[in-house]
Amino acid sequence: MKLFGKKKEPIIGLDIGTTGVRLLQLSKHASGYRIDHFAMEPLGEGVVVDSSVRDADAVSNAISRIIRASGTSAKSCAIAVSGSAVFTKIISLPSNLAETDIESQVQVEANQYVPYPLDEVSLDFEVLGPSPRNADFVDILLAASKSENVENRQDAIDSADLQAKVVDIEAFAIANAFELIRKRDGVNRSEAVAFFDIGYDLSTLLVIKNGHVIYTRDHPFGGHQLLEENQRRYDMTLKQAGFFERNEDAPDDFEEEVLEPFQLNIVHQISRSLQFYASSSEYSNIGTIYLSGGVAVMKSLAQMVQQELGMTTRIADPITGMDIVENVSVMTLKRNANNLMIATGLALRGFD
Repeated sequence: MKLFGKKKEPIIGLDIGTTGVRLLQLSKHASGYRIDHFAMEPLGEGVVVDSSVRDADAVSNAISRIIRASGTSAKSCAIAVSGSAVFTKIISLPSNLAETDIESQVQVEANQYVPYPLDEVSLDFEVLGPSPRNADFVDILLAASKSENVENRQDAIDSADLQAKVVDIEAFAIANAFELIRKRDGVNRSEAVAFFDIGYDLSTLLVIKNGHVIYTRDHPFGGHQLLEENQRRYDMTLKQAGFFERNEDAPDDFEEEVLEPFQLNIVHQISRSLQFYASSSEYSNIGTIYLSGGVAVMKSLAQMVQQELGMTTRIADPITGMDIVENVSVMTLKRNANNLMIATGLALRGFD
């Protein structure tokens, strides 16, 4: 199965994450994009682990529920595999190669670079454009994922009576959605922008420039550490420990004793990620960083990152400015906007 598929008509963006499934369907109008369908459904612990679907039936059931909840009648969707489950590399090939020759050469390069046997992977490539290092070459993005990572998601989709028209990579879906934010915020396309996505058990730094992800690195850090600290300190169940996500009253010492140290840890993780990036061959100066994920909107986090790192810091919100149909819960949608980068990027693939 290809990792870069295209379909002109709008399709469902279906983000299958560690803690839940998110659905977003868009339509395009003269004024921009409109949100026609939206729904979210939580997943139980152990259903998706380390970006791998362990219980396809549970995922399929969750998808069926959000299809009904959203009211969509569409049968085509776009899904994504996690960057941690994907191998990517930018290679350069002569610009005068025919498309068939490019495909053949990509296979040769894949044999050299992909760390898995090729009969065990789903392989695809995308031509990025002229190489900045040599005008006679083009840069090619080579992407490979172990077939089981794709097939497990495919099984869940099939069981929910959907057809996956696009299988993308989460980092590239984020970059796709970021184009909306970039235009809205007036960020120059040639400017390198950092994007730090704080997941449940994994956080990822992306650097986006000229519409492409030029750097990505995962870190084993996420919102579950805050939940676990709440459980330990306050003798709570996992569900009770998520009080901050529901805007419920917190224990008196929560902000000072738990939240602030956790936020400082986030700042440390971002700083460490940027240090790795600074030593990479893709390095370009960064002045702006966007935060996304469930804990990104926590009180004062963006302000703390900006003060500690000296970088303009914003919360990623891909849906502000879009029209919304009446049947979509605006309150729920906007409360979860910072968690919709992948779903938005996938939904946009229907307009490629």
